[in-house]
Amino acid sequence: MSVAMRNGESLPTWLLRLRFNLFPAFRRTGARLVYISENRRALRIRLPLNRQTRNIYGTLFGGAIYAAVDPLYALLIKTGLGKDYIVWDKSGTIRYLKPARSTLFAECSISDAELAGMRDRLALEASANVDYEISLVDAYGEPHATVMKTIYVARKQAYYERQKQKAGQPDAE
Repeated sequence: MSVAMRNGESLPTWLLRLRFNLFPAFRRTGARLVYISENRRALRIRLPLNRQTRNIYGTLFGGAIYAAVDPLYALLIKTGLGKDYIVWDKSGTIRYLKPARSTLFAECSISDAELAGMRDRLALEASANVDYEISLVDAYGEPHATVMKTIYVARKQAYYERQKQKAGQPDAE
């Protein structure tokens, strides 16, 4: 029995989690994706306090805290909507609540209803911005930071048509 099966995780989900954790930009944050749901609508990360993530004060470096959660909602939305949509991080802000002197955890989830609402909205509009809040908490559930993310979502066809217009190219027929 494989490790993935023993942990109640399917092989495809385990491989996706492994690929994400090995992706250099995410790997360098020091965070690790520790759980992703079978339907890819929820995930959990762990950001340990170690030599790689520690600042000069011995607490978690603020940049590591932000970078650890930066791609999470874009990943969930892109996976949920599929290849016919463009998904970009548009903006993000972080509010530090107190210094983190231990491992932090964050959970993100998106419902099928939210995804259906985005599809409905994008059927009427070329693009939309959606906002999400992510709390980073310690093992006792105490919040140490809150990140607000704005994600840009567009129908792929509308996005590329808009890019052509910005470049001054006529529409191809």
